[in-house]
Amino acid sequence: MLLKEFTSLFLKHTKPTRSHLTPELVLRLVTADCSLWSAPADQSPFKDPFWGFYWPGGQAIARYILDNADSVNNCKILDVGCGCGAGALAAAKVNAKLVVANDIDFCALYATKLNADLNDLQVETSCVNLIGDDCNEFDAIFIGDMFYDEDFANLLFDWLIKLSKKKMVLIGDPGRHGLTDRRRKQMHLLAQYEMPKISCKENNGFTHTTVWTLNT
Repeated sequence: MLLKEFTSLFLKHTKPTRSHLTPELVLRLVTADCSLWSAPADQSPFKDPFWGFYWPGGQAIARYILDNADSVNNCKILDVGCGCGAGALAAAKVNAKLVVANDIDFCALYATKLNADLNDLQVETSCVNLIGDDCNEFDAIFIGDMFYDEDFANLLFDWLIKLSKKKMVLIGDPGRHGLTDRRRKQMHLLAQYEMPKISCKENNGFTHTTVWTLNT
């Protein structure tokens, strides 16, 4: 899908909202007021519009960054699996040195760019699969809501452990099954947030969300 076509459909099927943990950012999302919210999959113009939702792990990371701007001061940030782009936008808003939103789905990158424009922020984008990469050009890595599958969680966690020896890694997660007790024993809890009621409704009843870093 080309950017022009995506933009037209994106504007039609999303609404700007600040009803989330980071009201400093206005984001175009699929809300309960949108027809796409309850539309059957075969009636959606998008294959899998995960980027149209503000997942709780992403909300936690963005909230943490907005509250702790010094943590990314003069840093180059990589937001992996950026979705709607909120983590990257939060880093840009507090003036991180460089922000790259990364996702293998071009639609997520389009959505991120449009949300960046909505907030008068600048972020770069990348569609390269960087999982397993050494990411030497970055100082900090954001990972939100990606521990949803055990096999993928194994791959992801081993990679993040290696990265954490040289750079800051922030993991946002509301308690998905892939973030097991064994993995949490290798992590340090930085923050926990209560989800707004509307976000609980949008995220399968998750009531709290957290930000973790890895023990080094």
